[in-house]
Amino acid sequence: MTPSTAVPTRSSAVVALLLVVPVPTVGVVAALHAAPGPVGQAVFAAAKLWLLLFPAAWFVLVERGRSGWSRPEREGLRAGLLVGSAMAAAIVLAYWGVLRHLVDPHPLRQAALEMGLGSADAYLAGAVAWTFANSLIEEYVWRWFVLRQLRALLPAAPAIVASAALFTAHHVFALAAYLEPEHVVLGSAAVLAAGACWSWLYLRFASIWPAWISHVVADAAVFLVGWQLLFG
Repeated sequence: MTPSTAVPTRSSAVVALLLVVPVPTVGVVAALHAAPGPVGQAVFAAAKLWLLLFPAAWFVLVERGRSGWSRPEREGLRAGLLVGSAMAAAIVLAYWGVLRHLVDPHPLRQAALEMGLGSADAYLAGAVAWTFANSLIEEYVWRWFVLRQLRALLPAAPAIVASAALFTAHHVFALAAYLEPEHVVLGSAAVLAAGACWSWLYLRFASIWPAWISHVVADAAVFLVGWQLLFG
């Protein structure tokens, strides 16, 4: 998707942000902290559905925009691949250089079993779906929709920072369910930096595709580390 000629007003942007930004945090907190089990999973699924449907509905019904997809451009895809490769290298080096000696894999293995990802085949299937599909949804929500709303309220640089910070919020709660506090801080800082890079890519190339390619490559590295922790 591209930035639309339908520009959000300041008031509509505030309302849109209030209706979107807290939703993933509610879903994660319900599923992992407040109500683990069927109730929490139902809330999590409802949150995902809201994030998938609401931005498009708001864009068409409130902003009166026309839906459309940007054609991937070679320069943007190359930049996204380079940024994603740098992120992936940092993730793998951080794990092999430091974190593999510090992270206890047992809570992660238990969590994988509870989520039905305890076998190699199930883990690989989940990794593929998350890497390609979930990353696309996140770029659609956080870069195309949230960042565009923020640009109606802020200049580019503060909007990038704000978008990255809001994107990080629900990841903090997700990480806290499995990691020690110091690792939560480290992981959250990495998500914040990644969110800022993806926001910059979106604004720079006026398309979600460079950020999505970067996101895919970074997530692939995360799941590679996850494989080592679970099955290595």
